Amino acid sequence: MTSTPSSLIASLRARWRPWRRWQRWWQGLSPAHQDRMVSIVPLISVLLFLAAIASAFTYFTRLEAQREQQEVTRDVEYAQQRLRLRLLEPHEPLQRMAAEVVGGELSPQLFGLEAELLAGRFPELLALTWLDARDQVVSAHAAVQAPALLNRSAGQPVLDVDTEGALGVARTTLQPHFSRPLGGPGPDSRLLLLLPLTHFGSFQGTLMVEYSLEMLLRLGVPGDVRTRYALALVDLNGNVVAGSTHELDPEGLPWLPWTGQPRSAQLAVTPVGPHLQLRATSYRISRDAAGEGFFWVVGSLSLLTIWMLLTNLRHTRRRLQAQRALQSETLFRRAMENSMLTGMRALDLNGRITYVNPAFCSMTGWNEADLVGAQAPFPYWPAAHVENLHARLDDELSGRTNAGGFEMPVQRKDGGTFYARMYVSPLIDSQGQQTGWMTSMTDISEPKRVREELGASYRRFTTVLDTLDQAVSVAPLNSTELLFANRMYQTWFGSTAEGHRQLIQLSQRSSATRPDGEDHQSDGLAGLPTDTLFEATTDHAELFLDALNKWLEVRSRYLTWVDGRLVQMVIASDITARRRAEQQAALQQERAEAASRLITMGEMASSVAHELNQPLTAINNYSSGMIARLQQQQISEAELLEVLQKTAKQAQRAGQIIQRIRAFVKRSEPTPIPSDAAQMVANAVELAEIDLRRHLVRLNTYVAARLPQLLVDPILIEQVLINLLKNAGEAIMQAQRPVGQRQVELCVTPRHVEGLPVVEFSVRDTGRGIPPERLERIYEAFYSTKAEGMGIGLKLCRSIVESHHGRLEAHNLYNGQEIMGCEFSFWLPSLTALKS
Repeated sequence: MTSTPSSLIASLRARWRPWRRWQRWWQGLSPAHQDRMVSIVPLISVLLFLAAIASAFTYFTRLEAQREQQEVTRDVEYAQQRLRLRLLEPHEPLQRMAAEVVGGELSPQLFGLEAELLAGRFPELLALTWLDARDQVVSAHAAVQAPALLNRSAGQPVLDVDTEGALGVARTTLQPHFSRPLGGPGPDSRLLLLLPLTHFGSFQGTLMVEYSLEMLLRLGVPGDVRTRYALALVDLNGNVVAGSTHELDPEGLPWLPWTGQPRSAQLAVTPVGPHLQLRATSYRISRDAAGEGFFWVVGSLSLLTIWMLLTNLRHTRRRLQAQRALQSETLFRRAMENSMLTGMRALDLNGRITYVNPAFCSMTGWNEADLVGAQAPFPYWPAAHVENLHARLDDELSGRTNAGGFEMPVQRKDGGTFYARMYVSPLIDSQGQQTGWMTSMTDISEPKRVREELGASYRRFTTVLDTLDQAVSVAPLNSTELLFANRMYQTWFGSTAEGHRQLIQLSQRSSATRPDGEDHQSDGLAGLPTDTLFEATTDHAELFLDALNKWLEVRSRYLTWVDGRLVQMVIASDITARRRAEQQAALQQERAEAASRLITMGEMASSVAHELNQPLTAINNYSSGMIARLQQQQISEAELLEVLQKTAKQAQRAGQIIQRIRAFVKRSEPTPIPSDAAQMVANAVELAEIDLRRHLVRLNTYVAARLPQLLVDPILIEQVLINLLKNAGEAIMQAQRPVGQRQVELCVTPRHVEGLPVVEFSVRDTGRGIPPERLERIYEAFYSTKAEGMGIGLKLCRSIVESHHGRLEAHNLYNGQEIMGCEFSFWLPSLTALKS
């Protein structure tokens, strides 16, 4: 079927219809727009061509760079594995050495020999050091190439701060620990391996092994890797601690960042962790000179073409940019003025308002039409302050303003008033001429209210502190500035910080000499207690001030002042009355103890007289016999010497009895000294047994061997034992037990109370015991279960025992439901327990 000319023409018109639409759009453009479009089309073509060339060049270059980078990464991983094996290779003999040290199989001398053999086997080992639990050197060996600071001797502490930190981690975790690199770059760089020495979970010390990082890198990395790369060991911050510091010259690098760049990789060295990383940088830089040259040629031609095309659009674009910049600047300034929360007001040189921003209108309630063009008095001036504000305006127009601004009341349109702070500055135009004054206004009603409330709160706070009976002061450390002092402090010490410093110095001396004071640690620079500096605790001391003739209890603590400084607060309380009462009570206690001893000896007087009568009678008989035989000349020198020795022995026995009684009843100040429990028991038994034998009471004494020493006043403890033994004998007499059942047992044994070693004294009798309803009252003053008792013996015994940090207890002994006797026991802490 053939096409007619009319159908052919219709199909051609249909094909050309889009072209005609584009042609009509092109003809509708202005000539300027047509010229711009004509200039843009070649520019786009050149840019696309340049982009295609750059993309292709970049793609192939990056493929090559990725291949090279993968090769570097594989080599670094291989080198890292070799380093890891080199680090772990001596680990097994080191663990064995540590086990021998813990087991006691390795002496310090043998340790040095084995360490020398191990260092010869592994050249990267600089030093091996055996440290005890206090980080003191027990034995050490340093290699020949080791730095001088690693030549440690026995008994020397480890003074390196970094080493002490690593030792603390190993001591805490009880696990082998690698430290971070120490010593900086160069031959002194080293790495610590800390092996804790533990025995059944108890920390016994540390085996410290020091590696040379330079030797480790040289021996651990294969030679083929070292020939291709610049190898270095770096720390966590990227600092080189061993190896090459190879850096490429940036001037020798090509302009394009993706071509010819050195390939590098970095990997953490296990098992050390991120603190030690292996970095490799390739020595050679592959550069494609032909490709770069082609790129530069094409790029230069493209840039030249672009420059030629852009020249035609330069003037049009400049006008368009200037127009847009002016419009943007205008819109920005308007938006900034409308969004400001600070009120802005402009005055001309005559004091007329020429400008106000929306924030100023919002704050005052007046609109722009009401304010612009107005002169003083302004609508927002309160009527009561017009004169003052007129004077303030005159100062403002004459330039007499404060840089910190001034406060003024502002009246809103609705009649409300608020306070504002005004800041004034000259208004300079573009020619550098002053055209008026610019004023900014800020609402300070809320800050002013808060400031007034803070002032009232401060006054209440100072009023409360001024009414206290204690002196309160606050001052910075090592400063003569006094930050706060209440009225009592000013009454005692005045308004200077001298009294504050005096109280601190005296309290520190008191704490240092106090026997039961805590052993605070302090740093050597500032003398501050590092263990309680930021804890919410206080330290206190009691001291006497001659200037005030008062005893003061001083409490101090560290706190952070309002400006962030570390200060010290001191609170001093007058405790003169309390100290005098305590001294009086101590004096009464001492008198009661002496009276009790005298009463005890008075009750034992007849027994003591009977005991003294025996040696005195023996002395009399020996003397009479010698006189008679001498008169008859019937005694030889040997017999005379024997009789004289017996006479002297009896006299010595009588003197010992009198001396023991005199020492017991003599009044003296309590003096705690290291004492032997067995000797105190012997002295007490020697006096108490006199009275017990008179009543036909048998005393059985058991004293355990190897008892710890006690820090006590032996006379007072002997008084307690004599009182308890005498009470036991009297209880047996009151019970009227037969002679076979009249016995008292005194046992002295070691014990542990709350984990501390103590010595326990127990006295058992076979009397009738104490009625259960009276057990709670036997320690009350002037209460006694005996008809003739004064009721102060057990009270004093308990006071004496508790003053020595012990405890006195009593309980009955039962046989079924029948009471068969009573036991009094008390324990005293040992000397080692008191020191701990």
